[in-house]
Amino acid sequence: MDRFAPGHATGILLYSAGIFFFALNDALGKWLVADYSVGQLLLLRTIGAVFVLAPLIWMHRPALIGGGQTGLKLARVACMAADTFAFYYSTLYLPLADVMTFYMAAPLLITAIAVPFLGEKVGIWRWSAILVGFVGVVIALKPTGAAVSMVSLIALFGSTMYAAGVTITRALKDTHWLQLVTWQFAGAGLTGLVTAPIGWVTPGPVDLMLLFLLGVVAVVCFILIVRALSNTPASVLAPFQYSSILWAAVMGWLVWGDVPTREIVIGNAIIVASGLFLFYRERRRGSDVADRIEPIP
Repeated sequence: MDRFAPGHATGILLYSAGIFFFALNDALGKWLVADYSVGQLLLLRTIGAVFVLAPLIWMHRPALIGGGQTGLKLARVACMAADTFAFYYSTLYLPLADVMTFYMAAPLLITAIAVPFLGEKVGIWRWSAILVGFVGVVIALKPTGAAVSMVSLIALFGSTMYAAGVTITRALKDTHWLQLVTWQFAGAGLTGLVTAPIGWVTPGPVDLMLLFLLGVVAVVCFILIVRALSNTPASVLAPFQYSSILWAAVMGWLVWGDVPTREIVIGNAIIVASGLFLFYRERRRGSDVADRIEPIP
């Protein structure tokens, strides 16, 4: 099959739109987390998501409980909640493009985790790409300084949790997507409910709407991603996820005046090149990089 068959154009457009709006959503989250705690953001973001999820659940009537693999489902909820918390926390102290650089390592982490967890076979070329990609992560971490930034490590932890969550999602591919996304938001909301009272700041009407908007946009973007994957192979769409680092850099410069450091640019270039090589190898093997691609938080 041709890599970019005519029927794939719609999927590519939907996926690219989803990535753009997620970058916009992340920028909005970084803006709000400057005034509100991460827990408060997660709680109100989840409430906003309910406005979209509730009609979808009513329309599709998926089974939200049951279906087996309860342990894996709970592990996925925990991984995604930790990922989202770490992402927003790290954006409080780091430029958005810096945080996104660590999350660009997720495809490499997914490939590495899939070996012991899913029993997938990874050859010498793919392991080489993974190792080169982690060299990019090390460069981005700037280890030559007095100490590696704790916030950078938190961002890297979030990327690892995201990769673990996506890997578990691959093992849950027979579970209805609405069940997965509903409990994903529920887990983040529960995390917010527990931590929100710490440093709670009552938002005004405008900020409250923006906090709700985070959840609405996140769910809408997830729908765009799912629709894209419904008619376009994951291995065709996966490279377009790297456009998120471009949008993050542009938004960070326009809103906060952030200019990516030399280490971030070099490290990100190495990570992206390694990831694209992985996708190329997967395409040559005739398989998708992942059964499902999930956008970043």
